[in-house]
Amino acid sequence: MKNIKLIRVINDYTQIKVQIETGIPQSMISKYENGELLPTTENLMILAKFYNTSLDFLMDLTDEQTPYPAKK
Repeated sequence: MKNIKLIRVINDYTQIKVQIETGIPQSMISKYENGELLPTTENLMILAKFYNTSLDFLMDLTDEQTPYPAKK
């Protein structure tokens, strides 16, 4: 899950900042970033909205950070 850490670092956020903004515990964010734990679908959606990116980017399936267009 290198992109979960990459996007946090690009945005100059600490894990604590992400915890405060998303409600996801810092310990879980750390485990996601280190590959010790896979994020739940719910937490992936929270992170994607927070970072304004796609689930595919967070899951390292693409290098494109731009989110998909919103559903109409």
